[in-house]
Amino acid sequence: MHASSQNNPRFLLVAAISGRALAAAARRAGYRPLVADFFCDTDTVALAERTAKLPGDLQSGIDGEAIVGTLRALAGSARPVAVVLGSGFERQAEIVDEVARHFTLAGNRAAAIRRVKDPQILAKDCAELGIPHPAFRWDPPPDPENWVVKAVGGAGGAHIARANGEPQAAGRYFQRFVSGRSVSALFVGDGKSAQVVGFSRQWLSPAPAAPYRYGGAVRLRRFDRSRAAEISRWLSDLTLRVGLVGLCSADFIGDANGYQLVEINPRPGATLDIFDSIDAPLIEAHLRAASAEPYRLPRFADSMASMITYAAAPVPQFPAIEWPDWTADHQSPGTKLIAGDPICTVFARGRSAGATQRAVNIHARQLQHQWEGDRT
Repeated sequence: MHASSQNNPRFLLVAAISGRALAAAARRAGYRPLVADFFCDTDTVALAERTAKLPGDLQSGIDGEAIVGTLRALAGSARPVAVVLGSGFERQAEIVDEVARHFTLAGNRAAAIRRVKDPQILAKDCAELGIPHPAFRWDPPPDPENWVVKAVGGAGGAHIARANGEPQAAGRYFQRFVSGRSVSALFVGDGKSAQVVGFSRQWLSPAPAAPYRYGGAVRLRRFDRSRAAEISRWLSDLTLRVGLVGLCSADFIGDANGYQLVEINPRPGATLDIFDSIDAPLIEAHLRAASAEPYRLPRFADSMASMITYAAAPVPQFPAIEWPDWTADHQSPGTKLIAGDPICTVFARGRSAGATQRAVNIHARQLQHQWEGDRT
């Protein structure tokens, strides 16, 4: 499955809500990506050998009946090494197994995805493995001010809201609110154990209808060794129990008393950009780990951050912009945007996490002037 295979045509199929980061990671590893996603952004098109519109939409999800036909048409006469699935499949895990019946899948199958995305099963696994995890419940709590509401299989933070005491629709559950620092661990599983690639600090970009919307993340140069070892043990225990393979991420909330595991994302996630390396490409680690083969992980001497910029107000016609090389996921000229639509991803590097986070915020403010203009 990996890049050194003599029969490897070096094509890699990618399917995700947004496939740009996976396409870039595939290129860094020497693969020729074939990408199906919802947006087909200009930079995704530039990175990919070919692109296709992923069937479905953000509201109703991926169309499971059409996805295999879409991927077959996208592959054409190419013989992809494997298909790598990104965001968008957690709510419809059965689609993953359907894809795996027609292509070599590098990543988790439906059973593993359902297990870590089912809040009741994850809570039970964490309790039995001794992993701190916030309490969960299906019915409205008597103290709603201390709880949040989440969607089963949700990702990105936009699905999270504070509880208000009212019953929730099917597919939503309550999780006890935990205050503290938000930290994510990117890790690679081989079905038996996990190796942590690194830790990142995350922050929010709240909006009126989405108070927990994902804002960005910064790669940490330093993380407490004892805490890192503890988290690594937790993730290895979960990997063995669930059978997790390939790149995954785990979100934690921590304070002086320790960390609690909030969520597992059983796929390459939002921090792939800030952890990838040409010297030890993470897509190669993902492919090898999924085949139970040895893999290498990158080492870091600095910090890197990524941040999503959103439209603060409607943009009737997005202007043509000369995008700096520290941006990605570019909005197309002429597009009509509503408030809250994502516009691009901004990057920065620095010697420390704090300085890098400040730098990425400065970059974002500089760029926003180009589509917001002077509001004074």
